[in-house]
Amino acid sequence: MKYVSEFQDRNAVQYLAASIRERVAGKDLTIMEVCGTHTMAIARSGLRELLPDQLTLISGPGCPVCVTDVSYIDRAIALSRMHGTVIATFGDLMRVPGSDSTLEKERANGADIRIVTSAMDALFMAGQKAGQRVIFLGIGFETTIPTVGVVIQSAKSRHIRNFYVLSSHKIMPPAMKALCEGDVRIDGFLCPGHVSTITGPAIYDDIVKQYGKGCVVTGFEPTDILSGILMLSKQILAKTPAVENQYKRAVLPDGNPRAKEVMDEVFESCDTPWRGLGTIPASGLKIRDAYASWDASVQIAVPVKESREPHGCRCGDVLTGRIQPEACPLFGNPCTPDYPAGACMVSSEGTCAAHYKYGFHRK
Repeated sequence: MKYVSEFQDRNAVQYLAASIRERVAGKDLTIMEVCGTHTMAIARSGLRELLPDQLTLISGPGCPVCVTDVSYIDRAIALSRMHGTVIATFGDLMRVPGSDSTLEKERANGADIRIVTSAMDALFMAGQKAGQRVIFLGIGFETTIPTVGVVIQSAKSRHIRNFYVLSSHKIMPPAMKALCEGDVRIDGFLCPGHVSTITGPAIYDDIVKQYGKGCVVTGFEPTDILSGILMLSKQILAKTPAVENQYKRAVLPDGNPRAKEVMDEVFESCDTPWRGLGTIPASGLKIRDAYASWDASVQIAVPVKESREPHGCRCGDVLTGRIQPEACPLFGNPCTPDYPAGACMVSSEGTCAAHYKYGFHRK
């Protein structure tokens, strides 16, 4: 017998969906989930089909691979071509298109590019490869940033000098503010549960105070997501925006203080480019001067040509909620998970990948 957890219980799912339909009857609401894991979970569970037509769910810039700017990919490719250099990266980055190539193509052409599951794997590799530079491609949000910070601290304490991080780390609230100032209607946000386990829910307070948009932190099971939508719908219709925490079993009010300490010690804020949103002030994290010896962008100079997005790809519009993936002229033909034209089709958390995998384009 297949085990079904309380968070996937069919009766609970149907009850929550019915409550949402009753709550929003006759009202038009637009809710954005700003987490790639939510995007995939919503698609995999078929939750959109349970919701009323008046309630629109749109996906935001919550996939770290998708929002990584093409200029970063181009720099990583340029570094991979340097003699004596090993690139260590998460698997999803391998097929993300740069201006003229991908890391996957560079590896096929002889570049030493290794897929790792953590920054610690890359540090261990550096310890085994004296005389070679090992560069870890550091992308992601608050969820993974502390782990990279710990590895950089370890590299310093162990005096490992051939290990570097090329940082393109990002934090979520500035991007949410940029979306609030954009031209896409957003009545409220479903906020990422795993980011919030590190930061705590208070990072969304300014979204409520400055823009009047409700924020609900949710988990990733069907009942989590539907509960979050119901909580957010009540806020929007009552015009009482607030930060609420549906995911209390994992997200504490103060988050993870130790993880935040590591982030603050190793990284500092900086302006950084986001695919689809441009450069957002104070939305990125760069390595502090005290750890600059392990910063690839500081220690390793490499010429990079002016970057350009894949022709015809509208991944940026998908990431900002302007269009659904099916509106992109490349979606499904020629852009597929096997032959992706843009980052949103590459990542396992990408909106285009979710729509393609679960067949929305065939409905």
